[in-house]
Amino acid sequence: MQPTSHSTKRIWLASLLWALAGCSISALWLGGCAKRGVPGAPEMVVRFAYQDRVADAASIIAVERDLFGQQGLAVKRLVFSSGPACSEALLAGSADIGTMGDTTSIIAVSRARVKIIASHGGGEHRHRIIVTSDSSIRSPSDLVGRRLAVKKGTSTYGGLLAWAESVNLDLSEVNVTDLRPSDMADALISGAVDAIVASEPTPSVVEERGGRQLATLGGLGNNYPILLVARSEFLEAHPDAVVRFLRALLRAASFIEHHPDEAAQVVAAKTGLSPTAARRSMSHHYYRVQVDRVTRSSLEKTAGFIADQGIITDAPALLEAIDETVLQQAGQ
Repeated sequence: MQPTSHSTKRIWLASLLWALAGCSISALWLGGCAKRGVPGAPEMVVRFAYQDRVADAASIIAVERDLFGQQGLAVKRLVFSSGPACSEALLAGSADIGTMGDTTSIIAVSRARVKIIASHGGGEHRHRIIVTSDSSIRSPSDLVGRRLAVKKGTSTYGGLLAWAESVNLDLSEVNVTDLRPSDMADALISGAVDAIVASEPTPSVVEERGGRQLATLGGLGNNYPILLVARSEFLEAHPDAVVRFLRALLRAASFIEHHPDEAAQVVAAKTGLSPTAARRSMSHHYYRVQVDRVTRSSLEKTAGFIADQGIITDAPALLEAIDETVLQQAGQ
């Protein structure tokens, strides 16, 4: 009886060891599969330069709701206060993908090997000129001799140039000051400048503090898109990662469309705005991931205009600068 008992135990232990070994092999196999194909496994690091601002709401939602992680991406967040800062990070090689306005994107395309892969937001009236409630400035001509603050090199600046031309305002007769949007509210309220021109949410913030709108930069055939620009080297080496990156933003845009109040709460928390101000500011935007005909036309018009202004030497070939293939794959 005793030998039989020992034999039984040996057989039982051997079976257990084989079972455990099988489980370990299965775990390794499943783990490997998870890293390669299961959404949520951070297999690829993407360095993303964006801004905590209303125009980048899709980026904020994608980060805060872990939509990138659900696509198997580990996003390294590089948060800046302006489009030109995002562009510099991209051109310096410290970011793989960045968000920026049309003027900044066109300048980037003219300077380096980068590709515009999509727009993920914009809005014809998202740039506005604001003065104080009691200001004597009532028309564009009243800006002559006054101090006007704008962040140069941005899409706001490009829009200001176009707007000034459309209303026959010679900006050489205006004291145009380069100023960060984060400093504009205090500068206007304190009287350091007489007017500001900025993109949302700065105008809405200033209105809450006693400002009023003089004009918007809309009505000029420009939808002022917020563009996603990728380093060509990264795009060529990791096209699948870029496809998954855009899928996350597509989901973020859908979330904003179907849950606007919740989206406004998320944006408010990240930007420091009140939920009411965030919702009002977001109403000046659209949030769609696309490269449509209107966006293309807007880019071509802006490129020609800033080339005429001498900001860039020549308008870049936008047909070559825009790569729609990853967006087409992301939408499938």
